[in-house]
Amino acid sequence: MRIATWNITGLRARLGFFQHWLRERQPEVVGLQELKLSDDHFPHQEIEELGYRAVTYGQKSWNGVAILSRMPLEIVHKGLPGPRISARAFSPREPETSASAAFTARTEKPSSTPTSRSSSRGLDALADHFERCHTTSEPLVLGGDFNLCPAPLDSWNETALAGHIFHTDAERTRFRRLLDWGFEDVYRKLFPETQTFSWWDYRAGAFHKKQDLRIDFLLATRSVMQRVRGAEIDREYRKKKDGLIPSDHAPVFFDME
Repeated sequence: MRIATWNITGLRARLGFFQHWLRERQPEVVGLQELKLSDDHFPHQEIEELGYRAVTYGQKSWNGVAILSRMPLEIVHKGLPGPRISARAFSPREPETSASAAFTARTEKPSSTPTSRSSSRGLDALADHFERCHTTSEPLVLGGDFNLCPAPLDSWNETALAGHIFHTDAERTRFRRLLDWGFEDVYRKLFPETQTFSWWDYRAGAFHKKQDLRIDFLLATRSVMQRVRGAEIDREYRKKKDGLIPSDHAPVFFDME
């Protein structure tokens, strides 16, 4: 089973690119962020033609999230809190291989100030939700664009950027609260010393200059983590494909038995 997250940076503009990725990577569950469209404009028909059903929490502006699955989906929460959605994906025939819950999340759009209060509030609200509504014994996955680098290894230039947006102690402390509750950062758990990134600014050729950050994550509770067999930040899909323009974020996924 492959579970993925991706900040698509506008699904309407990148639908062909996203379909290309679905055909090539064949994930079972995908969390999307930054749809930039309302629920009534979500391309359900095009998605269903590829074998996926979707639940959405759309927004017209820069946000909006969705969960796609090849398996049946049951909505658990809308507004998780904030512009987030959660659903349970399950396999009626093989419950032992089901992803019992999949969550997509995006923290509030960050300000340009060194201490982003909106981002911090969003992380606090997310941690409050899990502490109040879930237990660490559940098989849970939390994924999305969190707008922060958890550690110096996750930044291309921690020395210059320490204390600035994505690199503040406040953001990192609040992210750590999710880990202290019971989540594990899947990619970092498997690759504790590997410096790999998931976001490159469109401006000034950041992708080619390797000016990049790891700000997109899949977090999992222990019962899921025990079944994980591999993880990848799909850098190939930060590049153009057949003339199609990519998001400024790469997809992130893990495979589990």
